[in-house]
This record gives sequence, structure tokens and C-alpha cells, in this order.
Amino acid sequence: MAAHLNILLLFSGLKGVHSITTVNKVSVTAGKSVSIPCLYDSRYMNHVKYLCEGYYWTSCRCAVKTNKPDRSGKYSILDDKNQKIFTVTINQLTKENTDYWCVVEIDRGPDHGKYFQLSVTSGTPSLYVDHQQITGYIGENITIRCHHSNSGGMKWCRLGRKCVTGSSGSIDGTTVTTHMTEKNVFTVTMSGLKPEDSGWYWCDEGDIQIPVHLTVTEKLITTTTGTTTRSVTGNGPITTLENEQHRGSSDLKILIIPLSVLILIVIVVLFIWLILRNKQSKAESSATAMAGEEVTYSEVRVKKRSSAKVNEDAISTSVGKMIQKAPEEEGAEVTYSTVAIHHQNI
Repeated sequence: MAAHLNILLLFSGLKGVHSITTVNKVSVTAGKSVSIPCLYDSRYMNHVKYLCEGYYWTSCRCAVKTNKPDRSGKYSILDDKNQKIFTVTINQLTKENTDYWCVVEIDRGPDHGKYFQLSVTSGTPSLYVDHQQITGYIGENITIRCHHSNSGGMKWCRLGRKCVTGSSGSIDGTTVTTHMTEKNVFTVTMSGLKPEDSGWYWCDEGDIQIPVHLTVTEKLITTTTGTTTRSVTGNGPITTLENEQHRGSSDLKILIIPLSVLILIVIVVLFIWLILRNKQSKAESSATAMAGEEVTYSEVRVKKRSSAKVNEDAISTSVGKMIQKAPEEEGAEVTYSTVAIHHQNI
């Protein structure tokens, strides 16, 4: 019994404990990227996961861990604890990138790992899909095209679940139909999608697989009624074209009103300025005309004033020119009966 236990432990140390499910072999193109899903048991949900590079389990090199990212950008890892799947991505593939292990770290015991192989080619892979990441919508269908070069039997599988090997079947209650109407193209259609259908699948041809990740979500629905267009995603917000147009019109009114008031104020100010400018010009013209006039008195009458007033009076002209005449006799008052204005040339 002890001998059998030692053999079992030795085998576990060489090949890893197979408590992880993943692909066997994937054909890829050099220079491209590939994502590999690794399904683990629920008891390892909070354990560290990592990718180990190398053919032998005992000597493989850790490439990336969930708690220690790869700074070079060559590798990345993502742990989806809800589905209990961690996904490793290998970028810029070379022909040296061939042997890897999906590994769960065990704190007090040997780590658990599962081996997979990459077949890196410079040409077209022997089995590939158009896209590794696809999106489907609830209640609708999704079609996946698996391109293959071998003549082996094809099947469509979900990671950790059953496979559909014939022309029709179901996976987790979702109807799956397959056909090969095109040469070297295995077409898979999944009908009546549900949110639970999200996850990892793969096309399988013998010992080669190509993983495909399906995301099932609600579809954006657009309905048009008259001038109203709205988009609804489940119970999300509704946006109407009329509301957008009304909002745009309101914004335009808000901008036009103050601009109109500003223009009116400018016009009034200019009008007042022109009136004042015109009055100032007329005043200056009148002053200039009066400056060149001379006053001549044609008749002078002298009226005697009281003896108390003995000072001479000075008579001044109307616009700037002063003509002073001595009274004929002391104490007299002078009265001018006629005034004639003579213009001077300035």
C-alpha cells in the first residue's frame, strides 16, 4: 500500500494534480495572441493562480501570477471567481512558446497544475475562429465559424460541461445546431441565448481545440414613432429626439436674448452720441461766427447821471471785442439807439 502511495505522489510531482480543466492543444499564428481558460474547483476560489512555462512540471518557470502581474506585457492573467475560471493571455507568440501549465497555488502542499500545448506556426493554424471574444444578445441566436484543415470529427463543447457532437443538441438548456455546408468550415449556431450562456466554449477537432468566450447581454433596442426616436436597454433611461431638440432650442433662445439686448444698447448709445456730436458741432460753428463780428453804434445819446456817480463807465462789445469810449461829460449816461454789426474776415 505504501509503495502504491509513493508511486502516486511521484506521478503527481511529475505531471501535476489534474483538478484543473483546460484545452489540450491549440494551433496559433506566430506574432499573434491567444487566451486560454483554466477551470478550477470551487475550493480553490481564493487561492493564487499562475501560468507556468516549460514542458516538465518540476522545472517550469512561473510566467505570471494573479497577485504578481507581468511587467513586460508578454503575459496577463484574470481570475473570474464567479465562474471559477482564470484566463491566461500570451502575446507576441513565438515558436518557443509551446509548453505551459495552468496552476493553482497550494499553501501547504504541492501546487495543482494542468498541462497544455501551443502549436505556433508561421502560416494558417490548423483550427481557428474569426474571433476569440464574441457577444450575443438575450433571446437571439449566435453563430460561430470554426475553420479547420483536417478531416477529423468536429464538436462544440462548453468548458467543464458537455459537448454537442452531432448536427443538433443542447448545452445547459440552450439549443445548439451544427453543420458543414462550407468546405473546411464547421458552423455552430446557439439559439435563444440566456445570460447563463456566458462563458468559455471551444471547437474541438480530435486533440486540438480553439477556445471561444461568449458574452450574452441585453440588446440596445431603437424604435421610431413619427418624429420621436428612443433607445431602450432593459429598464435603462429613455432618450427622446424631441427632448434633445427642445433642449437645443432653449439653449439657442438663452443665447439670443442677451445678444439682442446688447445690440439694442449699442444702437441707443450710438444714436445719443451722434445727437450730442451734432449739437457740439453747431455750437462750435456759432462761436466761430460770432468771433469775427464787430459792433458799431450809429447814434449815441448822453444822459446825465446823478452827481453821486462820477466814475466813467466802460462799454463792452457783445462777442469778445471791447470798445471803450469816454463820456462827453462827467457823470453822464450814454444810450445807443442803433447797433450795426460788421463781420470781420478771420
